[in-house]
Amino acid sequence: MYIENKNKERKPMNATFIDRKWILRSDGLICKTASDLLSSDLFIQVLVRFIEYLKKQNSVLLGIFGEKPTTDETVRELAQIFQLLCKIPINQAKLIFPGSEALKNPENLNEFVEGLYNFWRRFDRFLVCHSETQVGVGLEIRPYRVFNDTAEQLTHLIRSVYRDIQENITRRHCQVYRQVHAGAQVALIAVKKDWPYPNEYTELCSVPMIRQVLLNPPLIIDPPMNKRTGEFRKVDINPISKLSLDPNEWLCYPARVGPLLIHIFFHQSFMELGCSLANLFELAGGDELTKKPDAILVYGASEDDLLQYGPLSTVFFDDEKNGMVVGAIPSGLEFGYFGYLKKMALTLHNVVMMKKQRMPFHGAMVSILLKSGRKATVLIMGDTATGKSETLEALRVVGSGDIRDMTIIADDMGSLKIKRGEVVGYGTEIGAFVRLDDLQQGYAFAQIDRAIIMSPQKVNARAVLPVTTLENILAGHKIDVVLYANNYELVERGDPVIERILSVKEALAIFGRGTAMAKGTTTATGVTHTYFANIFGPPQYRELHDKLAEKCFQTLFKKKVFVGQIRTMLGIPGWETKGPEAGARVLLNLICTLPQK
Repeated sequence: MYIENKNKERKPMNATFIDRKWILRSDGLICKTASDLLSSDLFIQVLVRFIEYLKKQNSVLLGIFGEKPTTDETVRELAQIFQLLCKIPINQAKLIFPGSEALKNPENLNEFVEGLYNFWRRFDRFLVCHSETQVGVGLEIRPYRVFNDTAEQLTHLIRSVYRDIQENITRRHCQVYRQVHAGAQVALIAVKKDWPYPNEYTELCSVPMIRQVLLNPPLIIDPPMNKRTGEFRKVDINPISKLSLDPNEWLCYPARVGPLLIHIFFHQSFMELGCSLANLFELAGGDELTKKPDAILVYGASEDDLLQYGPLSTVFFDDEKNGMVVGAIPSGLEFGYFGYLKKMALTLHNVVMMKKQRMPFHGAMVSILLKSGRKATVLIMGDTATGKSETLEALRVVGSGDIRDMTIIADDMGSLKIKRGEVVGYGTEIGAFVRLDDLQQGYAFAQIDRAIIMSPQKVNARAVLPVTTLENILAGHKIDVVLYANNYELVERGDPVIERILSVKEALAIFGRGTAMAKGTTTATGVTHTYFANIFGPPQYRELHDKLAEKCFQTLFKKKVFVGQIRTMLGIPGWETKGPEAGARVLLNLICTLPQK
């Protein structure tokens, strides 16, 4: 694969193969000819790996080589044959390669080409366009041009080469053309620049920072893990103070996590997970990039650098000297789950928020406007998979005749602030990391044109979907209803689905115990108890959090805000859908009867 830089000098594109990923790196435009594609090192690598795969399968497709061993020479000859078949029919190619076994059986050769094309497309494919940093020169000045001239051109080139070769082998035109994404599924523009880091972090400045992202959804990936285990430990030594990294193997995603700026560094071995951040956190840009971040997260740090913290070292450090919080997650495949990346970023957010005198919450918050004109902001707090988002999504369905608008403020995490005597809520994410099993039927398919779907064939299959805007999560909304998501109690005849809590003491006890039935999203099983259903920061700062929680709940009760618990029954077999639906109906009725201020 060749590229052209601004001086029209052709230079090879850097291609890296890791597990089931191809990562292509360029600082110019991809050359447009089929000949350059088929003679490139990238194509030879793919061809060799496909042949190795066929050998393991003892495939009949290897018959195109006859009795010859598949040496470097025979592979190169096959690549030359493909170059010819891009231009001329197979009968003419036989005259140029009269002794070729591959050309003797067109049907088998055609099957080989089809298999090679599908083999390539089974990989997760990423294109990183490295930008220059001079003012007015960088690729980020006109990103749409870069994406058109690189990502779109690569897709068109590969697809055209495949079709031309097949038509020249079969001597007939295809009747149905499927415009699949044959090139990069994700394209990035990344720039190297001097960022405003304290001295201890200057080595991170050499890592390119993502400025623009192009996604071709639906993106379906299968990370190494589909569950998260353990918690994030607070440590007394900065885990990245002596970090050594190769900037050519790393990228930085500058994320807007609520009101904060968090620089998230990820290693290329977790490329698919790092790029999925684009559907979860707003990509920071403009003047935001000239300021020091509130937190730094390194995802994929060398396990040797984290050995001092013991096994499963997912740790964070409160760098009070530099006014930042720093997190690190090791590079082992057991950490190859998006939940590690998301929850550590939110842990860093929660710690910073507590230090700013805001109470972090683990929950879903939505602002609801009824057709009658009534308004309410509802916050449902609870542990992972307790029915928070599921109940609110069910509310959208069962209340479709009554609800004019629903605005998501927080899907998973946020913070509460006392402002002018009222409790005001803020969110963190513009996206949602949702369990496919717990969504309303058809919801995921309705959103599939924007979705990143993870491990759809496994337990705890997930999707990352954009669901709101940065403006919504930062606006600040006065809370009208606060509920604890109880997913473990079955509602029997006469039991309330939503039960009001009558005192601050009782509320702190119920919310503080954080009781839940584990649903398989982590390695926990059975009934669990988690401090405020939020292991992501509050337990490590319990004394500070206790004060913030008491102050918030005292204000809620003083303002006569409805505080209670909702029995979602999500953790009870057979009630995964019916439970949230029942809760949604009662919640809609509650909203309709709230006093309007």
